[in-house]
Amino acid sequence: MSAEVKTQNPELVSLTIDGQSIEAPKGASLISVADEHGIDIPRFCYHNKLSAPANCRMCLVDIEMNGRKAPKPLPACITTVADGMVVQTTSERALKAQRGVMEFLLINHPLDCPICDQGGECELQDLALGYGRSVSRFSERKRVVQDEDLGPLVATEMTRCIHCTRCVRFLDEIAGTSELGAMYRGEHTEIGTLVGTGVHSELSGNIIDLCPVGALTSRPYRYTARAWEMLSHASIAPHDCLGSNIDLHQVRGTVKRVVPRDNESVNECWISDRDRFSYEGIYSDQRLTTPQIRENGEWQSVDWQTAIEAAANTLRDVVTRHGGDALGSLVSPSSTLEEMYLLARITRALGSDNIDARLRRGDFRDGVEAGGFPGLETPIADLESLDGALVIGGYPRHDQPLINHRLRKAARAGGDVMALNPRAFDWNFVLGVEHVVSAAEMPTALAAVARAVARHLAIDEPVDLRDWLGERAPDEQAERIASGLVGEGRRALLLGGLADSHPAGAELRYLAGVIARLTGAEYGELTAGANTAGAWLAGAVPGRRADGEATEGRDAADMLATPRAGYLLLNVEPEHDFFDGAEAIRALAASEALVAMSAYDSPALLAHADVLLPIATLGETAGTLVNAEGRWQTFAGVGYPQGDARPAWRLLRVLANVLDLDGFEYQAPDEIHHEVQAMASGSGVARPSSGVPAADRPAGGLTRIGYPAMFGVDSLSRHAPSLQKTDHAAPASAVLNPADAERLGVDSTQVVAVQQGGERRTLPVAVSADIPVGSVWIPAGVEGSEGLGALVGPVEVTATGTSA
Repeated sequence: MSAEVKTQNPELVSLTIDGQSIEAPKGASLISVADEHGIDIPRFCYHNKLSAPANCRMCLVDIEMNGRKAPKPLPACITTVADGMVVQTTSERALKAQRGVMEFLLINHPLDCPICDQGGECELQDLALGYGRSVSRFSERKRVVQDEDLGPLVATEMTRCIHCTRCVRFLDEIAGTSELGAMYRGEHTEIGTLVGTGVHSELSGNIIDLCPVGALTSRPYRYTARAWEMLSHASIAPHDCLGSNIDLHQVRGTVKRVVPRDNESVNECWISDRDRFSYEGIYSDQRLTTPQIRENGEWQSVDWQTAIEAAANTLRDVVTRHGGDALGSLVSPSSTLEEMYLLARITRALGSDNIDARLRRGDFRDGVEAGGFPGLETPIADLESLDGALVIGGYPRHDQPLINHRLRKAARAGGDVMALNPRAFDWNFVLGVEHVVSAAEMPTALAAVARAVARHLAIDEPVDLRDWLGERAPDEQAERIASGLVGEGRRALLLGGLADSHPAGAELRYLAGVIARLTGAEYGELTAGANTAGAWLAGAVPGRRADGEATEGRDAADMLATPRAGYLLLNVEPEHDFFDGAEAIRALAASEALVAMSAYDSPALLAHADVLLPIATLGETAGTLVNAEGRWQTFAGVGYPQGDARPAWRLLRVLANVLDLDGFEYQAPDEIHHEVQAMASGSGVARPSSGVPAADRPAGGLTRIGYPAMFGVDSLSRHAPSLQKTDHAAPASAVLNPADAERLGVDSTQVVAVQQGGERRTLPVAVSADIPVGSVWIPAGVEGSEGLGALVGPVEVTATGTSA
């Protein structure tokens, strides 16, 4: 039998698989071509995103070339297609080989399917049905493998392992951490960590999905449900500006687990651990489940009508007595588009333009760009094909793990990925340049790059850089970065969370825009939260309404530095979610009225609020999130909210009705979505357009640099118990440069007193050369740093003389 298709395209070959004539790209693997044409070949070790090691041999097929059969069946995963190839996947010889492999795999596999979490969705179970024997011929003792503790997220039953090495290859090739490996040989082979330290990758949960058996399962999900009793609902992860596509698996309205939903344009087939395990926060003991009002200094649970009327009267009274400008609304950048839009409309209907979602921004001098939103000019899927990129003030490995994955792919393909940061980070790929300077020197360092770019291009400086540099020539690092940005190919500048929280962040954005214009590079901001772009489009920023009309409201910093008489908060925990937590709490404490819509009973809200309205969270509400590339992604609720909590969009609509405001007759979030979308038509990513002068730099003393820890970025992840047990959620410490530690007379066995923003904390010391001299790294969003001052700003650190 010979292939019937003859192609004229030299990049294609013609072959026949199970009698089906096929054209395929030259060099493609046989198993991938079969998959594309709906021809099923059994496999365990093969995965289309990983290298093919041919470990399992389950994909053995019968191959004939030029009328001659291969002497034995060949593995389809590592066999490349060839012109004239004839393949049979179900011939007697192929089936005999596949059944033989299955029999060997089952020799040592335990018969514990009834109690295995993988039961019902196990690849070994499925293929054993088709290729296994009904009665085993093996009568000797099965091997037993001791389990290893990989951490609080992944449970192990390594006796079930069939050595496909998907987990090993994922952590090496995708996560870039190489935390698992195969030890010993033959039947004694075991998969484990090399030195018994567990798995700490921010993408570690994906090995659960990859494992074809029940060797690696979700520890939080363990023994809580069976695969066949769960319903799957499409949703969007609400933690970062990527907007990973996920499926929520629920039983009778209770979310049991979260798994990735394939979307090659966004998250491919992966999700981060934050996306996967944060659902536990839905069921936190700190959930606010009943509406409450403060009476005579005590909290009283009340019915919804009483609570909404109290909230309306509180807000109306503030505006009546002090005017609209006395009211300020602050909203989480991870709230939905619909919630932000309704909150903005209510705020403005009450006579105030003071609304902001940029809670962790450190510099507002560049205002709000009209007609656009902050985000990525480069489509997310194209980040992996960049020839060069400069990350400014960011660590996407923790902030946006799957954007970091794209950058890692770019670097591994030869792209020149560089970074300018106020500390060195543990990147999982090799940077072309890692330029580490103090926080105060970041604008100067970026201005030096701009000057070096102009010199490389032999053009005049397009702006006056002397405010930052004087007549100084660019240093070697600036020259190296400039050469990486002016080369051929596609380049990008990406500003991260530390740039957004920098007190001179407006200068960093402006200078990055200048460099982008000079080099032709694409500009991008890796924004905070899951919906910063949506905040712009919904009018939840002080400089513009949803229809694009410019306004003159106060930004978040202004609202807190000059306290308002009343505040309306949505999905905010003040001690964790602001650029300056200490200032935020003081402002809220000084207000006459505070109405908070929250999913959790935050200590700061319990101390200072007047009305608490419980709102729904992930899986309990519907809405829209707009990611950094401007992709509108909608999701639906899958279960009932906890207790008496309600979707925030519905509460805001009812609040507007009680306030007698017109135009709030919405019956579903879809109506709000379409209304905003009609006004946002034509909006795109905005670059900085106006110049910003260099601000004075603080002289002397230590500067705190900090940003929320990976599992401290929002309330849902902060209340997920399993995430909070990981090393990434460890209590705060004061990380000092060795020179500063020596000057203070402290070491890593001691604690220091940290004073910032009028608050004092006692923190353990860590010493690291990753921190520049004159800086101290204190992460936010974790125990010990709540309610401290500015994320980037002056701090006093003194020795206490006591041990940790």
